[in-house]
Amino acid sequence: MNAKRSDKIATGVLYVLSGIIVLILAFLLIYILAKGLPHISWEFITTASNPLTGGGIAVQLFNSIYLLLVTLIISVPLSLGAGIYLSEYANQKHWLTGVVRSAIEVLSSLPSIVVGLFGMLIFVLQFGLGFSVLSGALALTVFNLPLMTRNVEESLRAIPTTQREGGLALGMSRWETAIQVILPAAVPGIITGVILSSGRVFGEAAALIYTAGQTNLPINWTNWNPMSITSPLSLFRPAETLAVHIWALNTEGTIATAQQISAGASAVLIIFVLLFNLGARFLGNRIHKKLTSSN
Repeated sequence: MNAKRSDKIATGVLYVLSGIIVLILAFLLIYILAKGLPHISWEFITTASNPLTGGGIAVQLFNSIYLLLVTLIISVPLSLGAGIYLSEYANQKHWLTGVVRSAIEVLSSLPSIVVGLFGMLIFVLQFGLGFSVLSGALALTVFNLPLMTRNVEESLRAIPTTQREGGLALGMSRWETAIQVILPAAVPGIITGVILSSGRVFGEAAALIYTAGQTNLPINWTNWNPMSITSPLSLFRPAETLAVHIWALNTEGTIATAQQISAGASAVLIIFVLLFNLGARFLGNRIHKKLTSSN
């Protein structure tokens, strides 16, 4: 078999595999949306759930978005610092660097249910935070940090060495070079990593069952004092998220409309993840153009 024919066969196999992946994803999206969209309405999205009649998903949807934001506020600075250290400062041959990388690998391979149990033992019980938004966000940070740290490091290491040398040649320190030259060039890759990890966080259920809880206290939407337990911004109130709500409906739901509410909530979850991904990619490209002064 000549090289040209081998190349055509290999290219054809790659196209077939790519097509299979696209078809599987398209089937899942179409199936979830086809089952859920008929049950979605403005009332469904804006009303609170009711244990007797089912109700809507307003509180769960807000909790999911709020928990995601709190988790990103905690995990993004930590992952940026760890990624910059591992990429720009760490001695790659030192034993400590090897220990850090091994720890990241171990954490990234932990099942989410294990992270949830760890969060319950440490954050809920040991730290006395109880089932709360903060406990859930801290558990999700443990769950999310290895992936984001690895992504930041790989994005920084993908920048050509010549850019580092150029910054140092201009008299910039290593820190100034990393922050003002390397980091802006790596923004698109870092944004992509944040998007991927955010999708995991937004749809996570197992880790939150044991940390954020499966119930919701009555929320006063006019109370924006974060120290009040009835405020939507409170970090110390239990917060059932959309993914946990879907799980509860499918495993413990006793109302007649449980399956319809679960299908509608699943469709809303998929739609929000897609919108978040598309919006974040657009924002990442805009930030990259602004930081690099490209047209």
